[in-house]
Amino acid sequence: LINKLQPGSVPKVNEPVQNWHKQLENIGNFLRAITRYGVKPHDIFEANDLFENTNHTQVQSTLIALASQAKTKGNNVGLGVKYAEKQQRRFQPEKLREGRNIIGLQMGTNKFASQQGMTAYGTRRHLYDPKLGTDQPLDQATISLQMGTNKGASQVG
Repeated sequence: LINKLQPGSVPKVNEPVQNWHKQLENIGNFLRAITRYGVKPHDIFEANDLFENTNHTQVQSTLIALASQAKTKGNNVGLGVKYAEKQQRRFQPEKLREGRNIIGLQMGTNKFASQQGMTAYGTRRHLYDPKLGTDQPLDQATISLQMGTNKGASQVG
């Protein structure tokens, strides 16, 4: 597979592989080649995952990561996603100092903040439908609108 994406990546492929040493050697050569190709080490399965047929999920994740790397390098593969290119940004020191004085919108705002309606830690919070105008839940079996609804629920399909 890696020789199709990048010819010569694994110069010697042992065939036929009836000896388990040769099988492990092929897997090891493949793993080293895809590392050189650019697949990140945390995306790569271990040789025993494939050899002992134990961790199929990690093997599949590695193949998808390899496909994504191939797509990023311009190969036309039908699996994986193209990785984003690194965007190096350089800001002037004075611009960075300006940013220290600004509270970003991602941090939220404290306008209109209050603790009204907060309950003490560990106490029960009663949920109810505010449209009914009741102060307490009607009974313990009532599903309020705040909790969602089970109308139309089914396990069909």
